Amino acid sequence: MKSPFAICLTLSLLGACSVAPEGVSVHDPYEARNRSVHAFNKNLTGGLGSGESSGPRIPAPISERVIDFADNVALPGVILNNTLQGDLSAAGSNSLRFLINSVFGLFGVFDPSDIIGLEEIDADFGQTLSVWGAPEGAYLELPLIGPSTERDTAGMIVDVLIDPLGTFLNEDQLLVASVGSLAGRVAKIDQVGDTIGDVLNESADSYTQAQLIYLQNRRFEIGAEAAEVADPYADLYGDP
Repeated sequence: MKSPFAICLTLSLLGACSVAPEGVSVHDPYEARNRSVHAFNKNLTGGLGSGESSGPRIPAPISERVIDFADNVALPGVILNNTLQGDLSAAGSNSLRFLINSVFGLFGVFDPSDIIGLEEIDADFGQTLSVWGAPEGAYLELPLIGPSTERDTAGMIVDVLIDPLGTFLNEDQLLVASVGSLAGRVAKIDQVGDTIGDVLNESADSYTQAQLIYLQNRRFEIGAEAAEVADPYADLYGDP
């Protein structure tokens, strides 16, 4: 767990989030800057979904193991956020899942919890801030990461700072966990690459489309509104 001062600094930045004018459902005062970043992100994924679907590039058995490991590595942070949100039932369920997968699933490389129906109850600090009453803030598109909001961006930073995993691992183990987490993100991108590419390449305005998909589904995750469309970005952007 990192310095409390750094966490306080991040939360103070959150307090400076811009407030949406009354009646505005998509608060986007940084649209010009966001569109520039969106163009950069789109160029990085330019080969995805451009025409014929090629499917995932990473073999499924390898992809599944990498994603399971990355998800297990992330669970201590999820459990902490369950607790901060007052959802002790979810925290207990996720703690049991982490224990089972770490002991019987080779540190999470396999997912025996899923076999017995013990599914992850996701949570992150962006959701925690919402539970605590923090406003969504302006829409942002971040380089490499993609769609976000001021609140969710602050949440991603805090999630890194308060991740309890670093308290229990030495430097070498933490490096393995960090590499595994990054590899899991790559594997998730590979799984949904064609869908993301279709959204980016076939929409008349891919920026607006990506923005709409992200905001609708993020608000659904925190219970702010019903989701109207499936989110092809969920595994890529919804797991900050």
